[in-house]
Amino acid sequence: MNAQKIPLSLFDYHLPLSLIAQSPQEPRDYSRLMILDRETGVRQHKHFFDIQDELKAGDVLVINQTKVFRARLHAQTKEGVIVEIFLLRDFVTHWQTLIRPGKKVKEGDHLFFGESQIKASVLHKHTDGIVDVCFDCSSTEVLAYANQFGEVPVPPYIHAQPDPDRYQTVYADKTGSVAAPTAGFHFTSELLEAISKKGVEIVPITLHVGIGTFRPIHTEFIEDHVMHAEWVEVNPSATQIIMKAKQEGRRVIAVGTTSLRTLEGVAKMFDGTLPTEGFSGDINLYICPGFKFQIVDVLLTNFHLPKSSLLVLVSAFAGRGHILAAYREAIDQGYRFFSFGDAMLITKTDSDH
Repeated sequence: MNAQKIPLSLFDYHLPLSLIAQSPQEPRDYSRLMILDRETGVRQHKHFFDIQDELKAGDVLVINQTKVFRARLHAQTKEGVIVEIFLLRDFVTHWQTLIRPGKKVKEGDHLFFGESQIKASVLHKHTDGIVDVCFDCSSTEVLAYANQFGEVPVPPYIHAQPDPDRYQTVYADKTGSVAAPTAGFHFTSELLEAISKKGVEIVPITLHVGIGTFRPIHTEFIEDHVMHAEWVEVNPSATQIIMKAKQEGRRVIAVGTTSLRTLEGVAKMFDGTLPTEGFSGDINLYICPGFKFQIVDVLLTNFHLPKSSLLVLVSAFAGRGHILAAYREAIDQGYRFFSFGDAMLITKTDSDH
């Protein structure tokens, strides 16, 4: 049976540490842009500000307007042990978190947050490392405390705390993410205005990035990985604009894997279409090679970690061979990788009508 499954090892590559971007590009749109034709594998090298030349009137550009909050907190146990609490998601009755070191807390323990009056108790420790925590105050108060005293939850490969404004997109609006939708980092307000003036419709949706997006794959075969659910919202206006474009043969361009998973995840639930009344709720779509894309024609994305669910996703979209060849060329040409790195626009010839 395993003969038909795809080993995770096929999605590995070697990246020199010097190519992991430690700080954002300034200005935002001066990052590099590789354009990859997913039909032919042909690659072009440009700068991000050139993206307006790749877009045309009638295109629909879908952006994830989620906003990152300062989700990394420190607390103390009754015994005086300092632990790091990474807030993942608010379930109203409790918060889903990661706690490090996890072995220092047990169910029933109380946690104390600095000089504040805020306290929390450990409700349940799941086998996958998730810890359910109940605060003694409202979600609004927890978020206010986090945004005052917490740290920006940058990935572990970024060694310094960045300017919080640079770990957001310029259009971030709806608070709820614990990691940024990084493909959007490259846009400036001026570039978006120029794109809009060209006749491109810019459509916001929301996916609050949680552990589903960034949790590593630990299974031997990619099909055995399980995604955690994340909350999304696509309003009626967005679904109608996007479906009208599909019906008229115009391109739908997803800014980032989160936008793509939102659109494809909702479409999968509604027989390949987006409901006219819109949708809000959880999705846990995990995209592997063989997945049938029904909404997105073009994907703008960054360069992803080896053996990650995001690398598997872009391989499903463009073909593993095309992606790994593009990554090899990016490494040879000194592209910057990961969250603060350069961008890739994955298009295809027959969608460029």
